[in-house]
Parts: sequence; structure tokens; C-alpha cells
Amino acid sequence: MLDFLRDLAANNNKEWFHANKYRYQLVRKEFEQYVALLIAEIASFDESIKNLHPKDCIFRINREIRFARDKSPYKTNFGAFIAPGGRKGGYAGYYFHVEPANSFVEGGIYRPSSGSLKAIRTDIFENTEEFKEIIYDPDIVEQFGTIITDEKLKTAPKGFPKDFKDVDLLNYKDYTVLKPLEEDLLTSEHLTGALLEAFETVYPLNVFINEAIAFYARG
Repeated sequence: MLDFLRDLAANNNKEWFHANKYRYQLVRKEFEQYVALLIAEIASFDESIKNLHPKDCIFRINREIRFARDKSPYKTNFGAFIAPGGRKGGYAGYYFHVEPANSFVEGGIYRPSSGSLKAIRTDIFENTEEFKEIIYDPDIVEQFGTIITDEKLKTAPKGFPKDFKDVDLLNYKDYTVLKPLEEDLLTSEHLTGALLEAFETVYPLNVFINEAIAFYARG
């Protein structure tokens, strides 16, 4: 898989991809099998994802280029987001990203809908200490560090008091944590154990987020 992705990065065009489609199909099938294994193992501590199929979780390799400056037709990674309803379910989950020199695992929710984001912020506002216990837990800090986001509000979100002492926790637009993976680990017998340890560590964060979203969905 890593060899294929390196070659694809150096030859990111339709002609090369079509000539090497058999390689893509082989590594795609292997990735599906591995994601199926991850789903089964994660379901041992998170039953909300137990009925997922790998195809519900794996992202397409084709890039959306209509409005992009970079017109390269293919992604140079394999990614799977294991969450209730799959990658399009709108819930927090477990992301596995394979890319030469840039592989990682991630937990939480990226770019939630406006309604879901408001629900998450409301739950944090009303249950601040519980949320802080989760994100500042020594295990999650050791594995992932702190919440990461590309964008963050400079002031309190609309509808929340500006003088709230933990307003910083409400200003995120994403609620995700990320852990880089060394490339040697990807070809090691310890890979699955390392992924599951990370995913189980982030489970309480996913539960907190998903309960907030589910409560909002019930109206």
C-alpha cells in the first residue's frame, strides 16, 4: 500500500492510475479487510459501530477537484472513518489515515453540521467539568495531546455568555484529537494493538459528543 501511494504521488494522473488499477484494487481490498478487522475489534468497547460495513467507512480515492486549485485527480492516502452511520453519519468516531510520512489516527468529529456543533457546545457549557475530565485525562493527553483545529472563534459563539470562564472550550469548530503514526509501525505486528489502544482511549470523547448530537436530533 505504501509503495503504491508513493508511486501514485509521483504519477498523479489518470493514465498512470488506469495502467496500475490492478495494484489499486489489490491494496483497496486489503484495506477493506483490515478496516473490517478494526470494526470488529472496536465494537468490543463501542457497540454503536458493530454493524458497519468497511465500504461505509472508507473514503473514495478520487479527489473533488471542481473548485480546487490542485487538479490532481487522486488522493495519495487511504482513509477510513469508523463512526455510527459510517463516514457520512454525522457522528464522532475513529479515523485511520495511511499516507507515506503522514499517517495518523484521529478521534472525535471534524466539521460537524451547525446544529450538531451547537449541540456539542451546549453540552460542554452545561457539563463543563465532565468534558474537562475527558479531554484532560492523562491517558488521552499522553496518546493525543490536546484538541486540534484549523479554525477557532475569537469570541464566544452566538447564544453563549462571553464571560463564561471556559469559553475557550466552546470556540472550536472541530472537536478532534490526533496522533501521528511512525511508518515503521504500519508494517509492524504491533499496529493493530496500537490503533485499538488509541481508539479505546478516545472512546469517552466520542461518547460525550455523540450523546450531545443524539439529544439534539431527538429535538
